[in-house]
Amino acid sequence: MPANKKYLTKSPWIKLSKLLAGSLGGYLVTLSFHAALTRVFPKEYVMITSFITGYLLWATLLLVAFLIPKAWKTWAIYVMLIGLFSGIYFI
Repeated sequence: MPANKKYLTKSPWIKLSKLLAGSLGGYLVTLSFHAALTRVFPKEYVMITSFITGYLLWATLLLVAFLIPKAWKTWAIYVMLIGLFSGIYFI
């Protein structure tokens, strides 16, 4: 059963922006989240668990990027999360 055309994005730039937000933005959120975790837990433990949790978090963020209707909202949420986790790490 094909998708309904009225729900599909017509602009290739919006598709590209969502793809980049999901892949690159999700990856940066994942990295900054695990860096922030090193402030709470020993680095060795975070490093070991990040092999599994990092992929799961990145894949989830990639899917969430396509669930949010506006690409700029996805970028805004991911930039705020990166700023929050990076702030925790650097303070």
